[in-house]
Amino acid sequence: MNRDRGSATVWAAMAATALCVVFAVILAMGQAVVARHRAGSAADLAALAAAGHALRGAEAACARAAEVAGAQGAQVVRCAVAGEIADVTARAAFGPYTPTVRSRAGPPDARPAAVPVREPTKIRPTGPSS
Repeated sequence: MNRDRGSATVWAAMAATALCVVFAVILAMGQAVVARHRAGSAADLAALAAAGHALRGAEAACARAAEVAGAQGAQVVRCAVAGEIADVTARAAFGPYTPTVRSRAGPPDARPAAVPVREPTKIRPTGPSS
């Protein structure tokens, strides 16, 4: 009898199993990327909404951020408003993944009151002078 008879079936089954594993890993990575993008989008939109309502107070701004994040299928984990700048952290679940993303929004020239701003220092060259 031929000892190699049926070995192609075993190899085909192993190849099919390996392809299924690779496909499952690619799908899991895709879910993780989609979850990250959803959380990022929700955090960005919530921060913009909070910054837009910052003049009404931190409580109203964060309530608006939570409403916008909820419409995106996410939840606000943290919301802080300093002056006209909103700092929002949102979490969105997709499949087994639940990434958390932080986003800040506000006018381009606004500076948060609690963070001191230092002017850049000039670097003096060292070494032999000419």
